[in-house]
Amino acid sequence: MDIGKLVITVGIITVLIGLIMTYTPNLFSWFGRLPFDIRIENEHSSVFIPITSMLVISLVLSLLMNLFNR
Repeated sequence: MDIGKLVITVGIITVLIGLIMTYTPNLFSWFGRLPFDIRIENEHSSVFIPITSMLVISLVLSLLMNLFNR
């Protein structure tokens, strides 16, 4: 695949995701609040480790890449 076409495709997908997240903010409100997403909050600091959320993203991207590469 030509690198120019790849950059254009990634840009269009990024714009579409941005539009979806702007106009329907509650659509992804579950993201980051899944079981095993670690959230530690203190008076002076906070730590967030999105284990399950990253696994979901990895799974979705792997499925998409396998579909497009066939």
